[in-house]
Amino acid sequence: MTLRVHLLDSPEDNALAVLHAHLDADVSLTFGREPASPANFHILVAGRPERAHLSLSPELRQLVIPFAGIPPTTCAMMRDFNHIAVHNLHHNAALTAEMAMALLLSAAKFIIPYDRALRAHDWTPRYRPNLSLRLEGQTALVLGFGAIGTRVARACWGLGMQVLGIRRKPQAEIPGFPVEIYPPQALDDLLARARVLVITLPATPATNSLIGARELALMPRGGLLVNIGRASIVVEQALFEALECGQLAAAGMDVWYNYPSDQASRANTPPANLPFHQLENVVMSPHRAGHAEDTETLRMTALADLLNKAAHGQPIPNRVDLDAGY
Repeated sequence: MTLRVHLLDSPEDNALAVLHAHLDADVSLTFGREPASPANFHILVAGRPERAHLSLSPELRQLVIPFAGIPPTTCAMMRDFNHIAVHNLHHNAALTAEMAMALLLSAAKFIIPYDRALRAHDWTPRYRPNLSLRLEGQTALVLGFGAIGTRVARACWGLGMQVLGIRRKPQAEIPGFPVEIYPPQALDDLLARARVLVITLPATPATNSLIGARELALMPRGGLLVNIGRASIVVEQALFEALECGQLAAAGMDVWYNYPSDQASRANTPPANLPFHQLENVVMSPHRAGHAEDTETLRMTALADLLNKAAHGQPIPNRVDLDAGY
């Protein structure tokens, strides 16, 4: 039996060639925002489908969102289509974890202000009290222990850190390195132990404003925070004040509170409502953790692997729990 798959948006030529090269012969692809009628595809690949797209094919059983997470509007809409399972792609998990470590190391070693000074031929920071923080022997808490968080935890362990993790199902498979995994209810106790907090959670009603002034105050003074999940997880005012007063020694952030609304505003949109750009102890990245020169190759390879599994009747990975929001 041929598995029929429809992609609302056609990949660019190079990416499409990668997809075709990795697909089994019994997977058939069609493309376009307006599929031919009558539509009879089994799987729809789309991040933000419209309600009409989900009703076109009576044989539709799976929606594949070609990135991690699920947009809130899509999540709400899919509750009306209980017969359609939703799946993600985690093709950029390694890239995102690498960015988390880059932000962590840059923040801990104050790379940005030292770089800025030396570009101006100013060596004086070298002769002042050193602000760099040692990571070996410290405790790192990874908040969100999924595909990205597991990789972050492994890297932290490789740096000689004690690693704690929080995930919704702590009894799930334990990775092959030392780590203590706890349920979300243990957050307060774990924050009190953590010199480093790395946030890899998705944005859901349960994670919105999860980390505020009270939670940051639970951490040992002079801690580090890295956020590659979503900015809404950390209360903006609380984060800014913790960085200003030294409760947090530094932070690295790839996700923000404001985003450009259109192409014209991309060159002049402040990423936050507060002046984080004035703080020397913040490393700022414009939400690019999941992107690299070969991102689309990775995406198409992961999509092909998922579709091949479906064609062979194997379990499809990365099922989304609509109630949890990821």
